[in-house]
Amino acid sequence: MVVHVYENVKKSESVNDVLVAVDDEETVKELKKWKVKTMMSDINHTSGTDRVHEIAKTINADIVVNVQADEPYMNHELIDLLVGEFVNEDIEIVTAAGKTLNAKQLNDYNTVKVMVDRDKFATAFRRDPIEMEAGGYYHHAGIYAYTKGALEKFTSLDQSINEKNLNLEQLRALDNGISIKVVLVDKVSKGIDTLEDLKSMDK
Repeated sequence: MVVHVYENVKKSESVNDVLVAVDDEETVKELKKWKVKTMMSDINHTSGTDRVHEIAKTINADIVVNVQADEPYMNHELIDLLVGEFVNEDIEIVTAAGKTLNAKQLNDYNTVKVMVDRDKFATAFRRDPIEMEAGGYYHHAGIYAYTKGALEKFTSLDQSINEKNLNLEQLRALDNGISIKVVLVDKVSKGIDTLEDLKSMDK
């Protein structure tokens, strides 16, 4: 699955290099068989963003994109849309969400939902939205783009209570006043979150 994500991200016109952050040598050995570029990172990171920051400190880049390894079906053009938002120099973090969110996804704990304001900035991320609020949520995708400065700021902060309770790292940003711009598209792919999802991918 990681190889699928890696090859897909490489298709993006906005990406100069693609690295997979890993925390064990066995994974490095397996990915080398597929010619996947990897970098070792600390095993004790509390979130993917903290891991990305460790790697980002070693490379020369103004914008860093984090694509989660459980998103093999993500459209690579989504990366270009996110990177394009940084023409506005006030933007610090960008993510994406799909306008299509069916009843099953609304009730799925593994489908993260995001609410946005009229300027398309995130105001809330939830796993279990209240039914009466359902119309205001979008299907959040497992992708983020950051400025180097935003990464530094984010990782200097302690985990927030909301982040820990919901296991949603983006809440650390919102809880500390760091805005997250949301690019809305018609539909985003579903990540591989469960064993059933993985079995479906193999078919």
